[in-house]
Amino acid sequence: MSGVLLYARSRAVPGALAALAGTAVLAGLAVGAARTGAGADPDRLAAVVALAPLPAVSVLGMSLYAASDELDRTAVRPWWPRRLAHLLGLTAVAAALLPLVVVGDGLGFGPSAMLRNVLGCTGVTAAAAGVLGARMSWLPGCAYVGAVCLASAGVHGRAVTVWAWPVQPGQVTAAWVAAAVAFLLGTALYAVRGARPEGPRG
Repeated sequence: MSGVLLYARSRAVPGALAALAGTAVLAGLAVGAARTGAGADPDRLAAVVALAPLPAVSVLGMSLYAASDELDRTAVRPWWPRRLAHLLGLTAVAAALLPLVVVGDGLGFGPSAMLRNVLGCTGVTAAAAGVLGARMSWLPGCAYVGAVCLASAGVHGRAVTVWAWPVQPGQVTAAWVAAAVAFLLGTALYAVRGARPEGPRG
């Protein structure tokens, strides 16, 4: 148990949990602002569902930083189970909190869409941690979701449901498949390789 606690403290997991809770509160405020007297503005609600997971997975990505990655890589016991449990544990917290803020919202942008986006964005962030390093892991997901929000407006067709999965309604199967693939590939990459080693802060 002491080893688990030491690992959690070394990865700033307690702070990450607090930040995830704060992100859920802010997302709830954004959803409240998207609601009008007649219901919810679909465009604003879709934007909230697309963008709200980004701060959460950015916090998650920063917690993947290992200050002693050389020691981790030379440890007697393999570290991939710890990395996998760490990533899945924080993902589960985000996946439990964020969908709650859109419970009861119709138009397809409810808990299902939020859960899909949490998983997909987590996968992108985990993959970025393995390729770019934990400190920069937030950047690809933010850039991609931002670009999708701008480029998908008014676009129709089957392909858009795949590449623009963050802004699709929760019942769109192709969007779920794309997000699930991103989650599985990113999680596997991070579990196997860990975050890319980074030099000391300058």
